[in-house]
Amino acid sequence: MNALTRTETTLSPTRSQAGRQPARGRHDNARLLPGLLLAAGIAALAFALRHLPGLGSFSPMIIAIVLGIAFHNLAGTPDQAKPGVAFSMRKVLRFAIILLGLQLTASQVAEVGITGVAIIAATLVATFTFTVWLGRLIGVEQKLAELIAAGTSICGASAVIATNTVTKASDEDVAYAVACVTVFGSIAMFGYPLLPGLLQLGPHAYGLWAGASIHEIAQVVAAAFQDGQQAGEFGTVAKLTRVLMLAPVVITLSLAARQRARSSRATQGGTTAPMPWFVLGFIAMVGVNSLVDIPADAKTWIVALTTFLLTMALAAMGLETDIRKLRAKGLRPLFLGLAAFLFIATFSLMLVKLLG
Repeated sequence: MNALTRTETTLSPTRSQAGRQPARGRHDNARLLPGLLLAAGIAALAFALRHLPGLGSFSPMIIAIVLGIAFHNLAGTPDQAKPGVAFSMRKVLRFAIILLGLQLTASQVAEVGITGVAIIAATLVATFTFTVWLGRLIGVEQKLAELIAAGTSICGASAVIATNTVTKASDEDVAYAVACVTVFGSIAMFGYPLLPGLLQLGPHAYGLWAGASIHEIAQVVAAAFQDGQQAGEFGTVAKLTRVLMLAPVVITLSLAARQRARSSRATQGGTTAPMPWFVLGFIAMVGVNSLVDIPADAKTWIVALTTFLLTMALAAMGLETDIRKLRAKGLRPLFLGLAAFLFIATFSLMLVKLLG
């Protein structure tokens, strides 16, 4: 009897723990809900505000991070919302980037042609390298310089937040980088349509230039279609080809970070940087979209969902951003963003004129 009693006593905590596990899971989900609802609400408001005069040219992601920053610095992000906000910045973001792959196909890359892809790739590598080098030269922190480099050379805000999964910069760095690509991408969006005639660029060449050098997808679409349907369509495809290069860039940065971490661990006991496995999901979705004929209605919903989730992630980023820390960054990163913008515009134009 004593042995049996001891056995029951030993087993009873295990049964109790097992019974508590589902409740704990439900409790964790409940903890995430306030932050998820707050980020989703800000994202929905950003979509609504795009219908106001003067805001239609900005992507909802840009509007969302501004709203998030305003909310955090004026009202304060509630403590109960912080777990869900953090979840939005990480898990929701990674899932959205995987879905982004469903907007690209191998045939779209083929439309750009070998020369076009070479121009886009060379522009991306040169711009990223130049920006990081100049950032080091003028004293901008490496993590912030890498975010500005990614946003300028690849695809704006989406590239900034994807790259930050590897660089692990502060939320203020992310917000500053997003501000840079927004400001200079908007300048390009309004300025580029004035230049095709002056620069003697045909629709194909102008579309390639816009797609290879303007920051955000929405900005490329707005600028390229100003020169006609052909320029608009080719500019959009060129930009999507550039977005596809997000995967190798993030993987390369991750491998470099892992190497630095291994060196640090050998000398100081640091930890190895994680591999961004979600990028492989992005590549897999490009493969699925290339092989499977997804219905047009389904694609429309997928594009809308992807944009909304990315907007949620940027809203969450804003909800963690202290504007006082942004001011402390000074004007050097802004100058770096300007220099990167001028470099990508000039370098890509040179290649288009020579090869395109």
